[in-house]
Amino acid sequence: MSNTYDIKLVPLAEFQRVRGAEIDKYAKLQLLADMCRANTLATVKRAGSGHLGSSLSSLDIVTLLYNLEMNTVKLGVKHPDRDIYFSSKGHDAPGFYAVLYSLGLLGEEKLINLRRLGGTHGHPDVSIPGIEANSGSLGMGISKAKGMAIAKTINGWKGNVFVMTGDGELQEGQIWESLQTAMHQKITNINVIVDYNKIQTDKPVKNIIDLGDLENKFEAFGWYVERCDGHNFAELESVFARFKMIKDRPKALIADTIKGKGISFMEGPESLKKSSGLYQWHSGAPDDESFELGYAELTEKINAQLAKLKMPSLASKTIETREKGRVKLKDVAEKVVTAYGEALVEIAKERKDIIVLDADLASDCGLRPFEYAFPDRFIENGIAEQDMVSAAGGLALQGFLPIVNSFGVFLASRANEQIYTNATERTKIIYVCHYAGVIPAGPGKSHQSLRDISLFNALPNCTIIEPCNAIETKAALEWCVIEAKENCMMRLAISPSPRTITLPDNYDFSCGKGSILKHGKDAVIIGYGPVMLNEALKAAELLEVKGFSLKVINMPWLNKTDAVWLEKAIGNCPAVYVLENHAPRGGLGDSLLNVIIASKTLRTKQFTKFAIEGYPACGTPFETLKYHKLDGDSVADRISRGGKIKPAG
Repeated sequence: MSNTYDIKLVPLAEFQRVRGAEIDKYAKLQLLADMCRANTLATVKRAGSGHLGSSLSSLDIVTLLYNLEMNTVKLGVKHPDRDIYFSSKGHDAPGFYAVLYSLGLLGEEKLINLRRLGGTHGHPDVSIPGIEANSGSLGMGISKAKGMAIAKTINGWKGNVFVMTGDGELQEGQIWESLQTAMHQKITNINVIVDYNKIQTDKPVKNIIDLGDLENKFEAFGWYVERCDGHNFAELESVFARFKMIKDRPKALIADTIKGKGISFMEGPESLKKSSGLYQWHSGAPDDESFELGYAELTEKINAQLAKLKMPSLASKTIETREKGRVKLKDVAEKVVTAYGEALVEIAKERKDIIVLDADLASDCGLRPFEYAFPDRFIENGIAEQDMVSAAGGLALQGFLPIVNSFGVFLASRANEQIYTNATERTKIIYVCHYAGVIPAGPGKSHQSLRDISLFNALPNCTIIEPCNAIETKAALEWCVIEAKENCMMRLAISPSPRTITLPDNYDFSCGKGSILKHGKDAVIIGYGPVMLNEALKAAELLEVKGFSLKVINMPWLNKTDAVWLEKAIGNCPAVYVLENHAPRGGLGDSLLNVIIASKTLRTKQFTKFAIEGYPACGTPFETLKYHKLDGDSVADRISRGGKIKPAG
């Protein structure tokens, strides 16, 4: 048995061969869709992450749109009269890229370099050929499609706008605002397609927030609605033909689909049976065995169909050969989110007032242990951050201690006004912003949280903390629950550090005080969190070889600083560097700068911030950190040259 396996791509020439064949149009569409499924699986495997379930569920619809329904390819992707398609849910990006590649609209190098620097982003981005709009926090797509549709009308341009939404996405309030206004504004050249695969991140939609009767809900807002099998090309074609006849209202298709369609063990109903009710193929790359099984199933199906049509078997090309069973970083390194989940359960045993709120991210946020231990104190809000935060405000007003969880980029910004209103009520709420900072960068800028410190920092009654390891995570949560008198925001990295950050033996987690991780005398670098502290330590180790002594300080308190401690910690070091996992404005550096300016002993020192300049890059952790000159090698070089290098971005 071979110890290696190949990742193969179905090349463009094969799509052109099938597209040009004189065969039944529905058989052709099925072949094209399944060939796109094979390429989707291959690129996600090569990337090491991505969203398979949502890509596979929507692929038949997107394949039909681009090959049969829309005029986009025929007229050209920039022609004003073109039909426009984009995905609001964004998770189906790998599948959409595969369709664009199959049409010659996206190059091979872009396709195979999913989630890598210079390749395709984990979520749609207009920098990628064929992408019409960026996705962000869910719920924005119909509103954006409305704007495009209105622009067509104003300019006298022909063509329709098609937008795909997820089913869980319909829990976002903006969706219902857009449905209401579309009819009132007489927007008739818009077609919404709901990819109704009935599974959210890892649980059935009905178990998160049941959507009820979707047809009646859309119709109540004045939309023309149809429902069909989203994998039946004949039914899909008929629906879109009828849509063309409706001239007086916006149109919506509820497409019944299967998450993971095309790979039997990834298909929603079957997968849920085998995994205790949790869907495991929403995100992430499959293991080696699952990849080989899935790819073989797809290619066997394609070849069987080709043989039935008396056509030659599928040709493919190897894009990478790998050893089986390679150990990944995530399998060996510490994750602070795991420690957070464990600490949450322990603290909640004593604190009966704790209520944990989640926005359909319980697995990613380490909340499953709490959900199972205290189901009566766990509130699943679905994909609706604003509703969740205001509900937490109501709980706090009635004497409970809400702990609110979501990805930082969504929680801090999407619910910012609700967070502010809660803060003005002078209650205490703990907000936990997961997925903090620039890493992982593969999903793209929609998920890289680089504004959250500044947004929470604007509140006068909020303490912001980012712990660096499991020990500090537990201490930070205990401090927020037991000692804090006002609101707290905990910032947690979702990815493991290449090393576990080791704290001093006598470390005491005390408000405004950090810890020295490595002593030095020529300069000091202050960082926070497992990602940047690893790079700071690496920089110190590289500089030490050159005879430069760099002190490394961990500062988990991002907006509270004990001035006396800081003066002592910096000591006689003539230069101070801050390594931010944030935008250059509003982060730890700005907070420290205020303290340094007020200090007679510190204000004369050289002060430099290293931060993510511009919009964050999409790529592997190494690629992205190096691009922004925040990796250990670049930091060491910038310090050795006085920090005067112009950052990337």
